Amino acid sequence: MSGTHPPLPRIRMSGRSFLALTLTPEAPLEDWLVALDHQITRSVGFFAGKPIILDLSMMQADTPNLAFLLPALKERGIRVIGIENGDRSWPAVAEWEWPESPVGGRSSGPITAPEEKPEGPPEPTTLLVEDPVRSGQHIVWPDGDIIILGAVASGAEVSAGGSIHVYGALRGRAIAGIGGHSNARIYTRNLAAELVAIDGFYATAEEMDPACTEKPAQVLLSGEALIFRPLP
Repeated sequence: MSGTHPPLPRIRMSGRSFLALTLTPEAPLEDWLVALDHQITRSVGFFAGKPIILDLSMMQADTPNLAFLLPALKERGIRVIGIENGDRSWPAVAEWEWPESPVGGRSSGPITAPEEKPEGPPEPTTLLVEDPVRSGQHIVWPDGDIIILGAVASGAEVSAGGSIHVYGALRGRAIAGIGGHSNARIYTRNLAAELVAIDGFYATAEEMDPACTEKPAQVLLSGEALIFRPLP
């Protein structure tokens, strides 16, 4: 008996770019990890959800404590998506889960993490960005809110000590409340972000409330959970 088959569903595909950070550990690793902990303390939330490339160019097969490096990074919530310039045959890394480093990409130069000032929070100020934030750009403003009149492209990242206001589409990453400001919020006319975070708590695109995506929305922190609310 012959019959007709329903049409096959269309396979939808699109491109997406990400801004990754590269960490290059140095020996002795014990001192380097202490310095990393100090940086994490001074820049609360800076590493939240960021994809990290681990560059082993300054490591050797016999570097002391190399075996504990990757587990130590995971304990600190650092998400390694690729490892490069090392050798899988080194005995110290035999037990590692070794993700392949993404192909392509170019260096954007050194990035300085914002520091929490020990003398107390500064008088809040606002950074106004009148141009769209392009893919690969990384804007850090630890002293207050950021207002962006245009859009934030996929692969771009905006970090603020206060709230983030995006009058266009938010398609990249928005990290508000760095330095421990849990009352910060994220506002956008079109929530299509790769990641949003407030005070170190974050949500990826897959974890966002679908009732608020691709629409005007705000993001706020309640306890240890991000809350998504529509904007009128």
